[in-house]
Amino acid sequence: MGIRPCFARAFAVAAVYASIAACATTGTQESAASYPGTGSTASPSVPGTLIQAPALPGAQPISGNDRVYTADQDSNTVSVMNPATNTVLGTIALGKPRLDPSADVLGAMYDGEIDVHGLGFSRDGKWLDVIDVTTNAVHIIDTATNKVVRTIYVGRAPHEGFFSPDGTRLWVAVRGLDYISVLDWRAGKEVDRIHSEDGPSKVVFSPDGKYAYVNHLRASRLDKIDVASRRIIKSLPIPEQAGGSSDEAISPDGRDIWLGMPVNGVTTAVVNAQTFRVESVMNTGPRTNHPNFVTVDGVDYAYMTVGGLDETLVYRRSKTGAPPKLVKTIHNHGHGPHGIWPSPDNTRIYVALQNSDAVDVIDTHTNSVIKTLPIGQSPMALVYVARNTPATSTQNLGRQGLGMRTQNLPLRVSGSSGEGTALIRALPGINEVTIGATGLPPNQMFTAYASDGTHTTALMTMMSNEFGRIDEGLSYSYFFANHYTSVILKPGTPPGEHEPGPAMPMA
Repeated sequence: MGIRPCFARAFAVAAVYASIAACATTGTQESAASYPGTGSTASPSVPGTLIQAPALPGAQPISGNDRVYTADQDSNTVSVMNPATNTVLGTIALGKPRLDPSADVLGAMYDGEIDVHGLGFSRDGKWLDVIDVTTNAVHIIDTATNKVVRTIYVGRAPHEGFFSPDGTRLWVAVRGLDYISVLDWRAGKEVDRIHSEDGPSKVVFSPDGKYAYVNHLRASRLDKIDVASRRIIKSLPIPEQAGGSSDEAISPDGRDIWLGMPVNGVTTAVVNAQTFRVESVMNTGPRTNHPNFVTVDGVDYAYMTVGGLDETLVYRRSKTGAPPKLVKTIHNHGHGPHGIWPSPDNTRIYVALQNSDAVDVIDTHTNSVIKTLPIGQSPMALVYVARNTPATSTQNLGRQGLGMRTQNLPLRVSGSSGEGTALIRALPGINEVTIGATGLPPNQMFTAYASDGTHTTALMTMMSNEFGRIDEGLSYSYFFANHYTSVILKPGTPPGEHEPGPAMPMA
C-alpha cells in the first residue's frame, strides 16, 4: 500500500501536533462500549454530553459551534456551514477544480486531489474525515481550525469512511476493490484489512459500538462485522430487485438499516438490524441516494433522497416489521438531491443538491424547505457535526467553488419518449454540461445537442441503460459564451459519425 507523506501545510502550527496527541487513546483495537455520538442512547441530561445525529429525542439543540459539511466533487472542496445562522462560512480546498487548465488537473504532474466525495466524523465532533475517490486519499480535518492534519492514501476508489466508536481508528470502504481498510489515522497507516464482497460502499456503526455494517455496490450483500475482532460474523443476501447499494444509514434506536440503491432506479431495502433480515423492498425512484432518520412528536421517520426525481421522500417507520408508509414527498429547491443528515435535536434535515450546487434546509415539523444555501460545486456526501467547543469561523477557509454560475434547463427530447434536465456549470476555462434523462427506450444510443435557437452543435453521444435512463452524461464546451439556450436529445449519432461497436473482450 502506497502512503504519501502528509501535506506540509497540515503541520504548520505546532498546536496541531498537540491536539492530536491530546486525544490519543492507548490500545490497538476499537472499544465496543457505548459512546455518546451517532445514534447514541446516552442520556442528554448528563452535563457536557454531546449527542451526534441521527439522535433519539432529547439531544442538544442546534449550536453555533456545530458545522454542516458537504464534499464537493467538481470544485474538490469541502463546504463549511454554520447551522445556527444558516450561513456558508467558506470552503476547504483539497485540490484544484475539475479541468482547471492552469493546474493541468488531468496531467501527469498534477499532485492535488480529484473527486472529493465522502465524509465521516468522530463521535466527539473534533475530527472530520474526507474521501477523494479518484486520488484514493483520506484526509483528517480538525473541525475547530478547518485544517488538514493528516492525509493517508489507501486502495483504489475509496468511497466512504467513518471513525470507530472510540475514535482510534478510521474504517474506509475501498469500493474499487473488496475490502475495508482500517487505519490508525494518527500514525497515518493501515493496520488491518477486512476482506468482503466486491465493491464495499460504506461503513456504519451500531449505536452501542459493537457492530459495523457494510453495504456493497457490486454485490447484493450486507455484512455485519464484530468491531472488537474485526471479523464478518454474518452476511445477508439482499434481494436482486433491489440491486447494488451505494449508501446506508442505521437508525438511532439501532433497529433499522436503510440502503440506498441508485442503479436499478426503483428500489430501496430496509433491514431489521436485530433479526438481520430484509423487512421491505420499496419502489422509491431513479437514482435513490442517501437515507437518514428523525423523530418528530414521538413518530419515527426515515428520509430518502431520490436524485432522478429531485425529491426527498419521508417515510413513517414501522416498529412491527410492516412496510414503511410514505407520508410526504418534498420537492427540493434544486436538482439531484444526494447526501442528507439531520440536526441532533431532530428539528432540521439538510440535503445536498448535487446538480444545483446548493443545500436545502428542511424544517422537519412542516417538511418544507426553509432555506437554500449556495455552496461548492457538485456536492455529494453531507454530514452534520455537533461540537462542544467554539470553532473559528473562517480560519483556513477560502472561496474556491463558491459563486460559480450554474443553469438548469429542461431537456428537449426529440424523436423519442423521455424527459430530463441539463445542468450547465461554469468551471475554470470551460463549462460542464451534465445530462440526466428518464423514460427513454432502453439500451439505445442518443446524442445531445446545444442550440441557440438557430444552430445546433453536437455535445456528446451516450447510451441509455437497461432501465431507459441516462444518469450522468458529461460534456465540456463553451456553452455560456456561445449563448446556447437549450439542450436537445435525439436518438442516434450525429451525421457522419458511426455508432460504437460492441466492446472487445479484455485480455
